[in-house]
Amino acid sequence: MLSLDPHATAVVAIDMHRGHLDPAVATLPLPSHRCGPLIKRAAELFAEMRARGVPIVHVVTEYRDPTEIAANPFWKWVHDEPTQARRGILRHNLAGSPGTEIIPELLDPRDLVVRGKRRYSAFLATDLEFVLRRKLGADTLVLSGINTSTCVLCAAFEATNRDFRVIVAADAVDSMDGEDMHRFSLRLVAAALGWPLGNEAILQALS
Repeated sequence: MLSLDPHATAVVAIDMHRGHLDPAVATLPLPSHRCGPLIKRAAELFAEMRARGVPIVHVVTEYRDPTEIAANPFWKWVHDEPTQARRGILRHNLAGSPGTEIIPELLDPRDLVVRGKRRYSAFLATDLEFVLRRKLGADTLVLSGINTSTCVLCAAFEATNRDFRVIVAADAVDSMDGEDMHRFSLRLVAAALGWPLGNEAILQALS
């Protein structure tokens, strides 16, 4: 049975901001009927983790201006493609926009926030690894957030490559790419990267 040390574990909440999860302002939205339930499940997990002394680290995508997004040739093409889920991406999470705000139900004054994520990687050109290793002393990561099929999956690969123990909080992730891609991503994690676990299983492992 998997056992987790709360003193060496951190939750990494990836892109749980209004730009994905608030239908009123989201530029790359999760389907609206999935936003509320995901936020509720994640909030329940985060509260229980905090109660056990496990820190929450929020990683937020944020761009200075659209040219930082358009530097990626695929994203530049996607912006004007009406059939693509990520159309309009050049407006996504620009600095100072409401989309960069973390969902209030998921944020606590005790949490840490890492900003400046500009690609699918939560580690590339951010201080996430420094925060996890040097500030928190974490060797185990519980990944949550949006999207299971891109940023969460990328974080799982990169955390594995850095020899973190990887847990994906299966109840606190979802994908704008649909249920099939979401489920396939969890299967890929289980096959090669770590443990996809529901809230109850994560809390049992900590106890």
